[in-house]
Amino acid sequence: MKVAVSIPDPIFAEAEGLAKRLKLSRSGIYARALDAFVASHADAGSKAVTDAMNAAVERAGDQSESFNREAARRVFAQTEW
Repeated sequence: MKVAVSIPDPIFAEAEGLAKRLKLSRSGIYARALDAFVASHADAGSKAVTDAMNAAVERAGDQSESFNREAARRVFAQTEW
């Protein structure tokens, strides 16, 4: 889809420089930027799911340390030294 938009000169200049550094087309830069902007404003439903999962993990606490310790103990128990 082709679209005509007005962009302030300083933003345009930065986008041009970024496109060159990333070896992307101007369209590619603007498509990525718009995609990121739209994703950051996704519907509240997806944010609510993420927030609920983060809250559950926080309530459960970080169990990874004890898991890692037990896994290492089992591996070392089966290893000949």
